Amino acid sequence: MSVAVPLADLRAAPDGKRDRQLVYGEDFRVVEVHGGWAYGSAEKDGYAGYLRLANLEARREATHFVSVRSSHIYPEPDFKSEAIASLSFGSRLEVVGKGERFAELSGGGFVPCPHIAPVDRLFDDPIEVAEQFMGVPYLWGGNSIWGLDCSGLVQVVLLACGVDCPGDADMQQDRVGVAIGDNVKPQRGDLFFWKGHVGLIRDENTLLHANAYHMAVVDESLDQAIARIEAQGDGPVTGRRRPVFPA
Repeated sequence: MSVAVPLADLRAAPDGKRDRQLVYGEDFRVVEVHGGWAYGSAEKDGYAGYLRLANLEARREATHFVSVRSSHIYPEPDFKSEAIASLSFGSRLEVVGKGERFAELSGGGFVPCPHIAPVDRLFDDPIEVAEQFMGVPYLWGGNSIWGLDCSGLVQVVLLACGVDCPGDADMQQDRVGVAIGDNVKPQRGDLFFWKGHVGLIRDENTLLHANAYHMAVVDESLDQAIARIEAQGDGPVTGRRRPVFPA
């Protein structure tokens, strides 16, 4: 099945805490249904949990995705018409026709053509993607332009670049790319990990991350971030990894 709403919370239990989120059009493999809840896993990473059944619809075959920070669905191909839904970066769409300015969706409605790209288009630079989210509020378990946590930002960015990436920081530290030593000069796109936290290297002196200190996606001095995180009791850097991008 596919997500039928702009944003759906993936929960540990029915009415339980939010673990992650899925955006419009993302696929969800349903295992069983409990009342108004569907238990299963997100196809993008296998993350398991419960989604409200009302937030799902029959699977659509996505042809495009929202490739800019955000967009809207309009009832007709006219930017002056009242938008009927908002879409986050990464939302997946089944396009059935394209005009000069708008693309028509299989479920009805239109999105601006400059806001979408074919699903097989990959970004080359993870930081270019991450910069679209600067200033987005911090939200535990968030995966959208309406709120992100540290691992949610990293996952959104790396998936857009064609790198398989799980949803939680500990799994990212175990599985993304290759480990690099403390003596290796940081490189744009590297990942730095702490206990329960992860950030992206913007350049050798700057960390870009979603964090609960600033309650937003920000960049800050790498040295200052390392010192601040340790001073607040969250320990030193526990690992560094370099994602491996498709050839």
